[in-house]
Amino acid sequence: MISLIIKLTLAHVIGDFLFQPQKWVSHKETYKHKSRFLYWHILVHLCALIIILQFNFTYWLGILIISVSHFIIDSIKLHLKPLLNRRLLFGLDQLAHLIVILFVVKIYEPFTFSFSMLFEPKLLLFITCILCITKVSSIIMKTLISKWDLKEYMEEASLKNAGAYIGMLERLFVFAFIITNHWEGVGFLIAAKSVFRFGDLSKAKDRKLTEYILIGTLLSFGLAIVFGLGYQYIFDLIE
Repeated sequence: MISLIIKLTLAHVIGDFLFQPQKWVSHKETYKHKSRFLYWHILVHLCALIIILQFNFTYWLGILIISVSHFIIDSIKLHLKPLLNRRLLFGLDQLAHLIVILFVVKIYEPFTFSFSMLFEPKLLLFITCILCITKVSSIIMKTLISKWDLKEYMEEASLKNAGAYIGMLERLFVFAFIITNHWEGVGFLIAAKSVFRFGDLSKAKDRKLTEYILIGTLLSFGLAIVFGLGYQYIFDLIE
């Protein structure tokens, strides 16, 4: 089963990302289902599937399902593009393709799936920790450091919500390093962030900003470590 999933996913990656030039994407967005490159795109997927499956035509039904569904999904995506958020549409598009791949795998190598699996304590624990180190931690940090007013620094050009996203990503990395027992990765991440922040931290006249950055960094890493250690401790208690 795993082997078939990998093969079908590889064919998808080759067709959707590796061999889809920007010229094709732009043309498809303009002409939608009338674009000739949409059909070229499906043909590339078809060829990738046949080659990756080593010309084993016992999978002909799966190849047909994936190819036809890919055309339908991409056509719908192209027509919805002006109406939906681009990032959301991309995620839904890839999720739909993944569901089709799993459906095809189930045809050839049946596997069982129960929604009760989604409520297993270990999975719920993992989801809870991910939510806590992303959104919950961001709110905690915002609440704790809101007592300091740094409006004079907020006027500088910056990507919208970039700080929050950077914090979420760094906490996710720290959490991953801890639960996989790679603490050296946490040290590397701190060192890397220090290098990128050197320009801000080296401004002696901006001592307030430097202290603000250090407090935020220590809080962020501290929360990630707490949730990481908490996850490990509770995980070991769950039978």
